[in-house]
Amino acid sequence: MKDTISYGDFQKLDMRIGEVKSAERVEGSEKLLRLQVDLGPEIGTRQILAGVGKRYAPEDIVGRRIVTLVNLEPKTMMGLESQGMLLAASGEEGPVLLTIAEEAASGSEVR
Repeated sequence: MKDTISYGDFQKLDMRIGEVKSAERVEGSEKLLRLQVDLGPEIGTRQILAGVGKRYAPEDIVGRRIVTLVNLEPKTMMGLESQGMLLAASGEEGPVLLTIAEEAASGSEVR
């Protein structure tokens, strides 16, 4: 278990529902996928690089509604900028995407 954080620290996280509009493999990487994620009208579409390519084919992710951390500082990987992070659980065969079971609009806040 990790260290306890304050509720104030938790409130700093800006998590939103996003819809994956496109996904493709990143050349030179076995696990990175380059996603274009619609995060609603307030934020728009962002490019997110995700290390889920060993478990998921790009075509299996398009259209999924995922939980995304949007206020993480950008990070460059393999020469591409990632503008957020998708949330995933640790599974025996690799990361398992956190998706939603019911309808929520792109950009909806996760609390």
